[in-house]
Amino acid sequence: MERKVGSSTVTAKEVKAALEKTRTLSAEEEKVLRMRHGAGASSSRAPLARAAGDNAELADELLLIEMQLMKAMRARAGAKPAASASKPVAATRARDAAANPTKDKIVRALRKKK
Repeated sequence: MERKVGSSTVTAKEVKAALEKTRTLSAEEEKVLRMRHGAGASSSRAPLARAAGDNAELADELLLIEMQLMKAMRARAGAKPAASASKPVAATRARDAAANPTKDKIVRALRKKK
């Protein structure tokens, strides 16, 4: 068998077209090829690969975790503005003073210097 002499350049479009046709690569191999050659994903609207694969039990667990995280995120986003607006400034200062007595001592000393 004769060795091929010469070089050729592979473009990102060629890599993208080849990756859309092939089904033998793993997700990691495909990712490496896309990153190496600068070929973007085939479509931004394409569905993401499922982490659970064909395992229904794992898919249920992941869905449950996702729902819990979404619920916690919504609660956190909704509670932030209301919590800061409802607390009086004096209560916040008292809480900070109780949390760090050293800081409170420094602040009192600085106020006396004025």
